Amino acid sequence: MNYVKIAADQCKGCRVCISTCPRHCLVVGSQFNSLGYQNTVFVGEDRCTACGLCFYVCPEPGAITVFRDESPEKESGTKGESES
Repeated sequence: MNYVKIAADQCKGCRVCISTCPRHCLVVGSQFNSLGYQNTVFVGEDRCTACGLCFYVCPEPGAITVFRDESPEKESGTKGESES
């Protein structure tokens, strides 16, 4: 599954990623982050193609990470480690 992880406390709520996403996978969240902005939220679990456009247009480096063909549970897993 493709998905997008957004670091809520780095998002400034500019909505550039939302307007850029061709599959409408991002929306404005209902909560405010620690900076007082309504951060972007990923809602396109079944639509995301992991194109990366949201990542490239985001003015905040590190706020958006795009994952291709991974499950959200594997994100902090042991990727790259060898099995014994």
